[in-house]
Amino acid sequence: MICHLGVIVDGAPRVVPTAYGRDGDTLYLHGSTGARSLAEAAGREVCVTVTHLDGIVLARSIFHHSVNYRSAMIYGTPRPVTDPGERLAGLRAICEHLAPGRWDIVRRPSRKELAATAVLALSLEEASVKVRQGPPRDEEADYALDVWAGVLPVHQVFGEPIPDPLLRPGIPPSGIPGR
Repeated sequence: MICHLGVIVDGAPRVVPTAYGRDGDTLYLHGSTGARSLAEAAGREVCVTVTHLDGIVLARSIFHHSVNYRSAMIYGTPRPVTDPGERLAGLRAICEHLAPGRWDIVRRPSRKELAATAVLALSLEEASVKVRQGPPRDEEADYALDVWAGVLPVHQVFGEPIPDPLLRPGIPPSGIPGR
């Protein structure tokens, strides 16, 4: 659901978690116009990573413990999105990635909100995808050990919605993933 934007700021690496969305071959990132990492990322080489944890691999030896996952690393030089139509499309992609259908039921950003929001576009042209799945891969001699080994699956699930304390009574949850 989130990505990590890696960028160099003042000669030191910074990795910032952020929401993202994809439209075709473009990845959109957003954040505050005051966020130094986004300002530094525009026009400079960055790395964006997304990882989905599928399971914890428990082996018979510590050396062979691992995780099952799916990941992508996207490399490139993001460009600031200044075109008003593309900015809205990028923000929509981000919103729809987090909560499909939500964009159509909420208020659009105001001019003031848009002015406070930086949107970056990064081509998916240069990316690397890596997957690890399956059981542990122990040493042959370790299979005789009386130690449980296998995979502990990890599932991301949405909990019950918690209403905003300022929500007027009688408004049911809508545009919420899993509902």
